[in-house]
Amino acid sequence: MIFEQILLQIFHNFNQERTISAPFHLLKGKRSGQTIQDVGIYHLHKFFSILPKLSRPHYDEKLNSLIEEHYLIVHDEGSYELTDSAREFVKDREKYYFNGWYYRGNEHIFFARLSLIVQSLSHHGAGRMSFTPIQKDDHIQHWVRQFLLINQYKEGNLQKTLLDEIVGSLESSKVEERAKSIVINRLAGFQTAGLTWQQISYQENLSEMDVQLIYISTLHSWITQISNHPEQYLLLNQLAKDIRVVIPLSGSAHQTAELFRKGYLIEEISHIRRLKVSTIEDHIVEIAMNDPDFSIEQFISKEDIKKVMTAVDDYNTRKLKILHEVVPHLSYFQIRLVLARGE
Repeated sequence: MIFEQILLQIFHNFNQERTISAPFHLLKGKRSGQTIQDVGIYHLHKFFSILPKLSRPHYDEKLNSLIEEHYLIVHDEGSYELTDSAREFVKDREKYYFNGWYYRGNEHIFFARLSLIVQSLSHHGAGRMSFTPIQKDDHIQHWVRQFLLINQYKEGNLQKTLLDEIVGSLESSKVEERAKSIVINRLAGFQTAGLTWQQISYQENLSEMDVQLIYISTLHSWITQISNHPEQYLLLNQLAKDIRVVIPLSGSAHQTAELFRKGYLIEEISHIRRLKVSTIEDHIVEIAMNDPDFSIEQFISKEDIKKVMTAVDDYNTRKLKILHEVVPHLSYFQIRLVLARGE
């Protein structure tokens, strides 16, 4: 039920102000202006792009099960309502750590590096350096070869040092034992095959989707622990290099950010980039979501920021149309900036 928990949490955050398709685009990490806006306005950063390969039929299947179990009521036009049972379910949900906005699926690169290193060291320890690599990607294989050479794997100390770091960092990452087992059971070594999703699913009595979500959550937590203590986990920190997105802006938003920081106004950037003013405003909202040092007060006063947040609380909504009716002297762009920052 972990996937269902996540879906209900997203629906709950949307507060019935988006359609039933919005969580699908969010989980897949769609780079549209609307989805990016949803991430900021409804504070759903952690779930963004955690399931980039999610299929629509599988998503619809889970939606139907939520409807059948009386958690969700869907109307013909695509709007929805959460039942009281759903709200209680969300309140009592299990806590899983996700950081999709900053990892964007790169956690799989980290694990691919780790799995091939473990496999290589295991075979080297057994005196068998001829084996079929578990990772077929040329970039991963090249990266691992460089890692092994730089860290002088032939001397024989690398395997123990890496094992100590794995055990120590996992113990400190505050994830449950079952979650750690799921990750470790995916590793392969000399005469030892990593378990498939199906095998782990059977072993843990969970759906394959739930197993994969626990796996992703564990990797997010683990990599964060490693990155927060680079001096303590020197080897694993190498594996975590470039996994976290430092500036999680879309390519187009990044170009706008560069021009804005050089002092160009929105209208000037629009002219230079030959994009609509509304598109540049989308980029500015995205920048506000990601850069804590970016001041939105250059676009809206402190007093008006308070008015928007008061309206959010008074009307229990983040719907732009309703908020604009409450503070009509502000533009939609200004309201979106406040919602994106949550100020």
